[in-house]
Amino acid sequence: MKKSTHGLKFLLTVWVFVGWLTACTTSSTPPIATAPPASTPPLTTATRPAPRDFQGDLAYTWVLWQCDLGYRITGTEANRRAGDMILEALRMQGWSVREETFTYRGTPVRNLLAWKGEGPALLLGAHYDTRRAADRENPSIPVMGANDGASGVAVLLELARTLEFDKIENQVYLAFFDAEDNGQLNGWDWIVGSQYMADHWGSQGEPALTAMVLVDMIGDADQQIYYERHSTGALAEEIWDVAHDLGYTDRFFKESKYALIDDHVPFLEHGIPSVDIIDFDYPYWHTTQDTIDKVSAESLASVGRTLEVWLEKP
Repeated sequence: MKKSTHGLKFLLTVWVFVGWLTACTTSSTPPIATAPPASTPPLTTATRPAPRDFQGDLAYTWVLWQCDLGYRITGTEANRRAGDMILEALRMQGWSVREETFTYRGTPVRNLLAWKGEGPALLLGAHYDTRRAADRENPSIPVMGANDGASGVAVLLELARTLEFDKIENQVYLAFFDAEDNGQLNGWDWIVGSQYMADHWGSQGEPALTAMVLVDMIGDADQQIYYERHSTGALAEEIWDVAHDLGYTDRFFKESKYALIDDHVPFLEHGIPSVDIIDFDYPYWHTTQDTIDKVSAESLASVGRTLEVWLEKP
């Protein structure tokens, strides 16, 4: 930021656990000490069938799993493992996936893209990298990014499980952007991954987009989501109306507050109606305190359920 088979499920459980264990024992950037390891990733829970509607507690488990990997800084092993986990989870849910790789300032960058359904295409996005320095507090320590990074990814992964495409008249794309969060550090710019994806959209046969919706920093337990000033007003109002219909009037506020350089901006620049769903009133932004105890399942659910209902609208 910114400015289905049991066999397959068992294999993925083992794969992710081994990956997590390896990261804990070999990574030079250890996982957060305050986060207890999640016992199993949400999409491999064979013993407890989850309701089809968006579940905040399952989304929260995805936040735990990302933080268990450590700091997911672009170009690092933890970042690669996070990307691998995201892709495997999406494949298990029947999504088509591909990677978009390039190099920026000598560092490998990997965007992830998944798609499913038919009809006019729209894109939901989040960034999965984390900031290499907590420069608002202690630049010698990275940012864990439980909210700034992991929360948006968690919402998209739970939506990947719950969306009912017989109710959706769109082809839905999910984008997981890399290299978003190191702006103004060592000559890096912001939103590098999303800028690359927007500039190259269609080069691999992707259809024209009708809309783009970004979810970023939406897990704050003290959730306050305002209109973002760069966002397309009519599209934002449409989504906020759904949130209010669901009773989230104390979380989604129909007032403009911030204008942000975020992953929706490159798509706006290409003429695509775009919205940034973000809670920027977050005191732990770019500090070492952006940890899992600041994130709540209820906040993840308010955003995820809103997008689920918006996409499945009659």
